[in-house]
Order: sequence, then structure tokens, then C-alpha cells
Amino acid sequence: MNADQFIAARVSSETKSRLRALAERQQLSESALLKRLVEMTLSGAGDFDGEGLPLGTPTRCPRRIYVRLRHEDHLLLRERATARGMAGATYVSVLVRSHLRRLPPLPKDELDTLKRTVAVLGAIGRNLDRLARAANQGVDTGTAGMDNLSALLKVCFVLREHVKNLIKANVNSWELGYDGAPV
Repeated sequence: MNADQFIAARVSSETKSRLRALAERQQLSESALLKRLVEMTLSGAGDFDGEGLPLGTPTRCPRRIYVRLRHEDHLLLRERATARGMAGATYVSVLVRSHLRRLPPLPKDELDTLKRTVAVLGAIGRNLDRLARAANQGVDTGTAGMDNLSALLKVCFVLREHVKNLIKANVNSWELGYDGAPV
């Protein structure tokens, strides 16, 4: 649509300050907010709530939310999202959802790593069970059995440290950000 016309109106100081406050909350200029309000009114939207949305607007999850970012913030967003192997919008979505619902965010790569770790721990558990059954039946496992047990214990300790570090890095990256600065 070609926007080549101008609309002017005089309002009270109170109305002007309320409009300015609403525009700032929505990170819009006063003109952009007025344009939106006029278009919504003319399209039959009717009355508006305190956030500039038509009354009766469904509050269910919208498909899109538009966010204005400063250039520096956009660069940081892209950098942090890339470091986690995510698209910027996905990163923001996970971040917002985790904040709103107080859920610890766990990206797909990290979840896959934890699943592989659980699978390895399951295999170790089966091997330990086999060695324990053999020992309980009086089967001499000899030094090979002890060596296997020792190796399994070492793997368990390494996996434990790996999982602890993964969880710590995940928590720190969401609390401190990618570069170690508080978010």
C-alpha cells in the first residue's frame, strides 16, 4: 500500500504522554503506533486493551513475534546462536521459553550427547552385572575380570566428569552468555 497521505490531530498533554509511553513500551515511534492503531480500527478491530491490541485478541501463542534489536545485540545474538548450533530465532525462542517457564534450556546437540552418555552407561551397567553374576556363581574371572572392572570404573568416572562439565557449561552459557559476560 502506498503511504503518501498525512493525518494530523490535536490531543491533550495527557493523551500525548500516554501515547508516547505506549509507543516506548512497544519500541515503536509514536507515528508507527498511530498508524497501527488507525489501520486496526479501520479493519474492524474495535476497542483496544492497554497494550494496543484489539480487545478480544486471542492470547494463545502467536506464530511470530517481531523484535527490534540494536546492531550490537543482533551480532551477539548471532554469535551465541551459532556457538550453540542454532538459528537466531530458535535461540531467542528457547531463551524466552526457558525464562518464562523456568526451564533449563538444553539444545539438541547437548541432549544428543547426554543420550549417548546414558547409552554408554547402560552398556557399562550390563557388563558390571555380568561380572557380578560370574563372581557370585564362583566363576574365577581372573585378572581379565579385574582389568575389565577397573576399565569400566575409569570410564564411569570420565563420563561422570564429562556430564558434569556439560551441565555446568550449559548453565553458565545461559546465565553468563557465550563470552562470559552476564546476560
